[in-house]
Formats: sequence, structure tokens, C-alpha cells
Amino acid sequence: MKKLMTRWNIEKPWQLVVILFVFSITGSTSITIGRPFLKLVGITLENLNPFLYYPLFIVLSFIFYQLFLVLYGWLFGQFNFFWTMEKKMLSRFGLSFNNVKS
Repeated sequence: MKKLMTRWNIEKPWQLVVILFVFSITGSTSITIGRPFLKLVGITLENLNPFLYYPLFIVLSFIFYQLFLVLYGWLFGQFNFFWTMEKKMLSRFGLSFNNVKS
């Protein structure tokens, strides 16, 4: 626990609990929203090959994950932490930001 707090520059243990909670609900939400969203736009396993459907589902879930991570971080008072983490994460995928600090 102390290693994570030091690595993430967190001062209070309750912040770590909130951050871990945000990570858990973000992952669950992004997966839960992905499938109904695809169905809403008319994409299902019945009308699309599974070799196309699942990669599309993963990419869509990743996009939702990024959005919900910042949203939940803001809702739970940890916006700055998650915004910094978001910029680092996206920069690793080649989407750079001018003021990203690694």
C-alpha cells in the first residue's frame, strides 16, 4: 500500500481507497456499456463476424474506459490524479500532449 502511495504521490490512505474504487467501477462500467452501445448502433454477433466484433468491442470498451476514468475521478474528487494518469496512458499509445510529465 505504501509503495503505491509513494509511486502515485498520494498523501492519505483514503485517497488510495478512492482511486482503487474508481479503477474498479471504471472497468466494470466500460464493459457493461460497450455491448448495449454496439447493439444500439446495430452491431451484434448475429450480423458481424466474431473476428471483427470482438476487436471492435475491445476498442470501444477502451474508449469508454478513458472517458469514465476521468468522469469518475472527477465525481470522487480525484480529477487531477486521473487526468494526469490519463495523459500518460494516452501518450503511451502515441497520442501526445504538450505538457505530459512522465
